[in-house]
Amino acid sequence: MAETVADEAGTARVAAALAATLRPGDVVHLVGDLGAGKTTFVRYAAAALGVTEPVTSPTFAVAHRYPGRGGLPVAHLDLYRSRGVTAEELADLDAYLGEDAVVFVEWPEAGAGMLPPATVQVRIDEAGDGRRTIAIQRV
Repeated sequence: MAETVADEAGTARVAAALAATLRPGDVVHLVGDLGAGKTTFVRYAAAALGVTEPVTSPTFAVAHRYPGRGGLPVAHLDLYRSRGVTAEELADLDAYLGEDAVVFVEWPEAGAGMLPPATVQVRIDEAGDGRRTIAIQRV
């Protein structure tokens, strides 16, 4: 499924629709250029999953974990600054991963072969005039 949205309200709608299908253990890889709107998408998806605290980019912290509705944790990883996840870094990330959580991973290519495989891929591309095309694929 791919949809072009004109504003953040459109992004929120698409993110909420995806969130309604997510279950514990799902790993969502977000792909797109810097500034494409990956963190914004995660913010809206997390809100739809019941996260009430502010969702911010974990670029420097690498990962955040939030309590969601009904005890469903939501983890958000941003590997932008990572040149590749090492075994030591993976051990540090174990607390954020797991079958009890929905996990969103920005810049997943840095964790290739080390992180759990994606169950969903979200690709966000600029479509001009402030619009974004959001393509979602269950893998």
